Amino acid sequence: MKLASLKHGRDGRLVVVSEDLAWCVDASPVAETLQAALDDWEHAEPQLRALEESLIHGSVPKERFHERECASPLPRAYQWADGSAYVNHVELVRKARGAEMPESFWTDPLMYQGGSDSFLGPRDPIPLADEAWGCDFEAEVAVIVGDVPQGASVEEAAAAIRLIMLVNDVSLRNLIPNELAKGFGFFQAKPSSAFSPCAVTPEALGPAWDGKKLSLPLLSAVNGRAFGKPNAGVEMTFDFPTLIAHAAKTRPLCAGTIIGSGTVSNRDPDGSPGKPVSEGGLGYSCIAEMRTVEMLNGGKPETPFLHVGDLVEIEMQDNRGRSIFGRIEQEVVGVK
Repeated sequence: MKLASLKHGRDGRLVVVSEDLAWCVDASPVAETLQAALDDWEHAEPQLRALEESLIHGSVPKERFHERECASPLPRAYQWADGSAYVNHVELVRKARGAEMPESFWTDPLMYQGGSDSFLGPRDPIPLADEAWGCDFEAEVAVIVGDVPQGASVEEAAAAIRLIMLVNDVSLRNLIPNELAKGFGFFQAKPSSAFSPCAVTPEALGPAWDGKKLSLPLLSAVNGRAFGKPNAGVEMTFDFPTLIAHAAKTRPLCAGTIIGSGTVSNRDPDGSPGKPVSEGGLGYSCIAEMRTVEMLNGGKPETPFLHVGDLVEIEMQDNRGRSIFGRIEQEVVGVK
């Protein structure tokens, strides 16, 4: 089952979307918003599935589904906690700012609490007030959970996963070092993130979802040129149940909490940090990784961060080349 929130008010209007992303049906008789559905998932889910069946059989009024009309599935959320499950990415971005990586990063997940009150829609522009801030995209996978008790086990955490979606976790790279140097985490360096048009239930992903990881390439492009295609199920040091349990160690998570994977990142088979897509590699899910590899190989980074007018696209396709979640497509726009 695929769910989306069409732009309407602050929290969107919930719709059930056809598998091919062509049609949708209004879900307001079940729940007006996705958050309302998550708050009462035990009762809402079977009714939403019944709507999906009605949509498939053409027995309910339907409307054309347009991704450009979508807000993020949760236009705002009670919590957005982003992990960094791909330690290859952590190692590369730390090298870029001259920071060593402690051994504990291989055994204890990194996680930060992001701003969740103003998510961007999947086709909304990325506002940028100053190009000197070093605007970067980060292509990720995320899950939305139901209620998770404090101290939940990994098994309990796995059972709480309700929906999966994609993320563009926008970062302002040149603001990060000074913020982290204060010892109090990200804030200004992490503006509003955007999520895919659709959030998808686990069973709709078929064998690509094993209850812990999503094993398909995550495709990203900048200005129409392929930038990355790493497999989200490969080299994910900490799977989603582990990340959820980590987040719930000292406090409960309420229904609608979003947990991110962090930037998807794969090494090359020979153990090197990877090659660009243009050189036959899997590429990268953010510009910072590309710049670090350039610096390691040639002594200085060559690829610029995003400029006003640049276009970022993020998508995941099934084995038949069909878009699963819809496409994140965002242009960087200048703001004062």
